[in-house]
Amino acid sequence: MEALIEFGKIIIPAGLVLYAMYLIVKSFINSELDKKRIEVRGKSIETVLPNRLHAFERVILFLERISPNNLIVRLNNGSYTAREFQQILLNEIREEYNHNVSQQLYMSEEVWDLVKSAKEDLIVTINDAVSNMPAEATGVDLSKMIFERTIQKEPDPIQHALLSVKREIWETF
Repeated sequence: MEALIEFGKIIIPAGLVLYAMYLIVKSFINSELDKKRIEVRGKSIETVLPNRLHAFERVILFLERISPNNLIVRLNNGSYTAREFQQILLNEIREEYNHNVSQQLYMSEEVWDLVKSAKEDLIVTINDAVSNMPAEATGVDLSKMIFERTIQKEPDPIQHALLSVKREIWETF
């Protein structure tokens, strides 16, 4: 029995020292892992942040390019019929959208829905305008009708989407 007590006098302090060393090493390893996680996150932010900003820039450019003021002035040469000009406008809007659709990855679903909604609203406006025109109407006539319908909308969906994108940029950065 005395041997067991002597053995206990050696084992108990050794066990306590081992347990203390285990806690110290565990704490050190956790600390190092946290530092590595922070470092990886920092590098990730350095990579993702410029991409997000670029995506926001591209979406703003998309919205500006499809706004009736810019779209019609850029594409109308005055020699198109209303139906030809409708097709040109719709093709341009779809091409611009398809070129920028991947940017949704970098923004909130709510803002991207506003961007899509603005695009769809413009397509509906163009289609409605052309449906109420006589067959011999020109592209200039269609332009006037689109401008009139756009002015009547309150709030303007494209401007609303632009403001939402800008707001999200300010909140993010």
